[in-house]
Amino acid sequence: MAPSDEQGLNDLQDRIDAMKAARAPAPKQEEHYSQAQTAWRMVIELVAGIAIGFGIGFGLDRLFGTTPFLLILFIGLGFIAGVRTMMRTAQEVQDKHAADAAVEERG
Repeated sequence: MAPSDEQGLNDLQDRIDAMKAARAPAPKQEEHYSQAQTAWRMVIELVAGIAIGFGIGFGLDRLFGTTPFLLILFIGLGFIAGVRTMMRTAQEVQDKHAADAAVEERG
C-alpha cells in the first residue's frame, strides 16, 4: 500500500470517528434532569393557576362583598387552567420524544 493511500484511509477513519461522535446519543443523566425539570414545571403551573385564581377570587369577593362565592369559583377556574397548561406541557414532551424516536429510527 502506498503512503498516500494509507494517509487517505487514516483521514477517512478520522472523519468516520468524528461523525460517530457527533451522532452519539446524549448521556442518560441529562434525560433524568430534563424529566425532573419538566415535572417541577408542571407542578408550578398547577400551583400558579390555583394561586392566581385564589387571588382574583379573594380580591373580587372583597370588592363586591360576596365572601366565599367568587373565591371558590376562581379557585376552580384556576385549577382547570393549571390542568390544561399541564396537559399542554405533557403533549410537548410526548411530541419531543416522538421526534427523537423518529430521528433514532432513521439512523
